[in-house]
Amino acid sequence: MYVNLAILAGFAFIYSAIAGRIERSMVSGPIVFLLFGLICGPMGLGILNIESSDMEMRAIVDITLALILFIDASNADLKILKSHVKIPWRMLIVGMPGVILLGVVAGWYLFPDLAFFELCILATVLAATDAALGKGVITNKAVPSRIREGLNAESGLNDGLAVPILFVFIALATGANSDQDGTSMALGLVAQELGIGAAVGLGLTFVGAKLASWCYQQGWWSDIWKQVLVVALALACFATAQSLHGSGYIAAFVGGLLFGQLAGKDTHELVFAAEGIGEVLAMTTWIVFGSAVVGQAWAGMTWPIVIYSLLSLTVIRMLPMVVSLTGTGENLESKLFLSWFGPRGLASIVFIIIVSSYDLPGESTMLHAVVCTITLCVLAHGFTANAWANGLGRRSQRTA
Repeated sequence: MYVNLAILAGFAFIYSAIAGRIERSMVSGPIVFLLFGLICGPMGLGILNIESSDMEMRAIVDITLALILFIDASNADLKILKSHVKIPWRMLIVGMPGVILLGVVAGWYLFPDLAFFELCILATVLAATDAALGKGVITNKAVPSRIREGLNAESGLNDGLAVPILFVFIALATGANSDQDGTSMALGLVAQELGIGAAVGLGLTFVGAKLASWCYQQGWWSDIWKQVLVVALALACFATAQSLHGSGYIAAFVGGLLFGQLAGKDTHELVFAAEGIGEVLAMTTWIVFGSAVVGQAWAGMTWPIVIYSLLSLTVIRMLPMVVSLTGTGENLESKLFLSWFGPRGLASIVFIIIVSSYDLPGESTMLHAVVCTITLCVLAHGFTANAWANGLGRRSQRTA
């Protein structure tokens, strides 16, 4: 245990010292973290041996994703989002179902051994994008604000939308609730997840923000403990919604949106410490994923899985999204940019861990396809983020 801790702490120290340089390069942080975990793990040098159960892995990923969703939403500019709301709205309502449908069609040809509802599960797991992995684009000021806010909203909300859909397909795949109409079950779960999640996020954040403000006026704040406020509130929103069978991701995201509005000009100062914690958690998650999962999974890859993963990165994600953005006034490059930067990462890891607990016949194929897609996403989006974002910013300024 202490050897692992020493290696992780030493790496975190070195990376912290050079993080600014890496962020300006073509290499993203998640690429470095993933490769470090892979090189130091059992399939590489063997000096990092992290054994993590599915539940432990899910807990780490859940906490990381919830915190990042809350922080990104807090920093969102709602004025810009309101004026360009049709971008994330169409990507969620039109694009996301199209991604799932196209994923099922591609899987039907590439994975003949998977049952229909297992294909639906796989497509849904890979339809959820990762706000953490897309942070490099969302926070890049060179990208036009409407595109940044659109991607932020889409990545923040689609995880929550995917959860009830995933559970419907799992229920159908396992034969549960076979006497209940699938459509009505899906709509009921979506309404429950979204309703409870939104209510918890808004309610807890409103009460928490007002209470914190009152305590500040009484002079009760501590410079040290005020850094814990946002972390605690984000996790409270997530965990409370989950315990009430709502979407914790929706709760964290809408709670963050409200917190940003209530905190106003003080938002950046209040969330600054939480951002550092979120980055450390994300770093740990990607190192553990690289060390404990990627090497072993890639040893069992097949060509159909690699082809499906490449299609998931490109055609399966991009074609429905480009179609959904028709009529928004965006040019072709903006549509392609919005479609391309839908990285699969932390949410997909959580979803495949959930799926693995049901012992479905096609579990191995689904697991390998998800790991392959996530790995390729980390590399492809990491290497293209800064170059395309900066280029898009320059071209947008010339045409403005």
